[in-house]
Amino acid sequence: MAKKIKVGVIGAGQVSQLQHIPGAQQSPYAEVVAVADTSKARCKEAAEKFNIPNTFSDYKDLLAMDEIDAVSIALPNFLHYPVTMDALKAGKHAMCDKPMAMNQTEAKRMIDTAKKNRLVFMIGQNMRFSRENQLAKKAIESGKIGEPYHARCRLQRRNGIPRIGSWFTQKKYSGGGVLLDLGVHVLDLTLHLMGSFDVETVSGQVFSKFGRKGLGDGTWGMSERVKAKTYDVEDYATAFLRLKGGKTVILEVCWHAYLQPGHGIDICGTKGGLSTPPAKIFGEKKDIEPPIAPESAKVPLPTERLVHFIDCIVNKKKPICDPKQSLMIQKVLDAIYKSSKTGREVKIK
Repeated sequence: MAKKIKVGVIGAGQVSQLQHIPGAQQSPYAEVVAVADTSKARCKEAAEKFNIPNTFSDYKDLLAMDEIDAVSIALPNFLHYPVTMDALKAGKHAMCDKPMAMNQTEAKRMIDTAKKNRLVFMIGQNMRFSRENQLAKKAIESGKIGEPYHARCRLQRRNGIPRIGSWFTQKKYSGGGVLLDLGVHVLDLTLHLMGSFDVETVSGQVFSKFGRKGLGDGTWGMSERVKAKTYDVEDYATAFLRLKGGKTVILEVCWHAYLQPGHGIDICGTKGGLSTPPAKIFGEKKDIEPPIAPESAKVPLPTERLVHFIDCIVNKKKPICDPKQSLMIQKVLDAIYKSSKTGREVKIK
């Protein structure tokens, strides 16, 4: 086997310990050699838990390690752009968690820098990698539902606001609420399944009805929270997208609402329909076709995004999460907020 890719993980919080570090350690081509976090306690916890030899309180010291080839970035949204840019400028391949950045201007600069330095760069849209969603994508591409023309997607929680007062609920750190936390997931997966990121116009509305009252407080996130329990983001968002060729998408996401919690994507095609999860095909002659994700079915990609990212570095492949598609998602998110503020439809340039 060729020399292993040396990986540094920037951020030692909950998502890092649940996904980024163990995900990278699943790759036969990788070795996690360093972790950085401003919290020495979190950094020490992660290093001991995952047997990581080097710890840093300043991520720039991690980037200064010559042996590190790639970094995985698991930080609050406002740090995605500056830390990713520093990593790319330091010559490190980079995978950053979603959302891509705080706005499309930052996102575009990230792509340009990665391209200039000839580095692998991707946003870790983990929903694309689940076994079920890979098989759903394969079914659509095989023509089982014909041409997709409309989709609706939702991700709804009850009492699921990340800890009120943490960075998640402060706009200066998060850029927004549930739309940037959950909306980015189902929107990316829906457009991926439809095979079209050509969004032309967006109408949207966001609501902040519960978090400001201290309602819906959840347990997600290890970050510190301010005493004032600041909450100046949305807890519900909805949007209507028009895509090239007349295709449409409806989006609904919430952290807290008096609704049945759950998530799902429904795609209408000219020969049938697809819903996930569970992944099923609805046909002309049958109410429901057999499930399309049997245990025996093989999937084309790893089910862990870090394994795919490292595989792309080693084998010089293009990531399935094309940064240009992530840029379009960022443009749509920006447009939803703008539409909500102005009460008008927004054209995507």
